[in-house]
Amino acid sequence: MDTLALVVTIGVALGFTYTNGFHDSANAIATSVSTRALTPRAALAMAAVMNLAGAFLGQGVAKTVSEGLIETPTGSRGMTILFAGLVGAIVWNLITWYFGLPSSSSHALFGGLVGAALAGGTDVIWKGVLEKVVIPMFLSPIVGLIVGYLVMVAIMWIFRKSNPHKAKRGFRLAQTVSAAAMALGHGLQDAQKTMGVVVMALVIANLEDFSDPIPIWVKIVCALMLSLGTYAGGWRIMRTLGRKIIELDPPQGFAAETTGSAILYTTSYLFQAPVSTTHVITSAIMGVGATKRVNAVRWGVAKNIILGWFITMPAAGIVAAVSFWLVDVIFG
Repeated sequence: MDTLALVVTIGVALGFTYTNGFHDSANAIATSVSTRALTPRAALAMAAVMNLAGAFLGQGVAKTVSEGLIETPTGSRGMTILFAGLVGAIVWNLITWYFGLPSSSSHALFGGLVGAALAGGTDVIWKGVLEKVVIPMFLSPIVGLIVGYLVMVAIMWIFRKSNPHKAKRGFRLAQTVSAAAMALGHGLQDAQKTMGVVVMALVIANLEDFSDPIPIWVKIVCALMLSLGTYAGGWRIMRTLGRKIIELDPPQGFAAETTGSAILYTTSYLFQAPVSTTHVITSAIMGVGATKRVNAVRWGVAKNIILGWFITMPAAGIVAAVSFWLVDVIFG
């Protein structure tokens, strides 16, 4: 196995993690910033630290990504497939970031891997894609919408006799905790996805086996790159989540973040399913906002976001397939 190909592929994987960080930083902090519970820089610093911590809390999602989605042939063809899949994910992340669209970095990665595998003639584990990617892709936003609505209804009922101004001040403080929990869940989910890809590269290079534990250096570099990307910030997407869907107040922000983080922890530990933090927090915001009144949510913006969710996997897959063919032609 060409060592240079391995180094380049791991470097591109870390580049994807960086784009994941600044693309998805809004998931963890947009609500806290929009309600002025945290300043933007303080929120980004907190999210970066919690992303770093979350990356070390498990490896079930990484195992799913590395073993459960595509077959990984050894040799240069397998490395080319992995490289092309990552290129597809990075390109789609940059496109959606430019337009301020909170699409899923996770599904960009999965779409890229599947598209590159199909272009390279490698088997796709369709059962794993269906159970671990497609079904959670549809279920997690529905759960986020419903649970976010119910959590907000419960908060409104519990604090129905409270002084509104005092309650908002209290929830503004509570949001520092809920935002931290959301950022921890983001690190738990998204850092592991890149860990899984790096493990795939090491297996292709015959340096690791799938049964081996994830090397500590893989955990560290993936966590660091995600944190650095998070601190770089994704202001375009933050405006979409924090303001364009609905104008949030502190109780609503707390409810959305609590809902999102609970779903991330549940799917990580109980199902080892790589769900999208973007889908979870966006749907939770919609559910929370609907308690005010249904038309308080800007459903036109929501429709564009949901459309982006559906096209993310095929779009990233097409870019990945084209990347594979280009690399295959250029380098043989």
